[in-house]
Amino acid sequence: MYAQLIDDTTGKTLASASTVEAELHKQVAYGGNIDAAASVGKAIAERGQEAGIKACAFDRGPCKYHGRVAALAEAAREAGLEF
Repeated sequence: MYAQLIDDTTGKTLASASTVEAELHKQVAYGGNIDAAASVGKAIAERGQEAGIKACAFDRGPCKYHGRVAALAEAAREAGLEF
């Protein structure tokens, strides 16, 4: 599970979070479940705030908004990121 905050005008990634990172991998035993998605959501919100990002658009791609996708979004909102 991963998430990125990207500036669409420049195409640059401003912040990212993934369960394959050592920091997040220690927090979750398996990277493909709802708990892992929530950890990524919280981390991306915190890293975004450190980069000065308070609001963004949530692009879920072809994935439906339920399960892991919804858990990531809800955790990011709870951590202060606005969609």
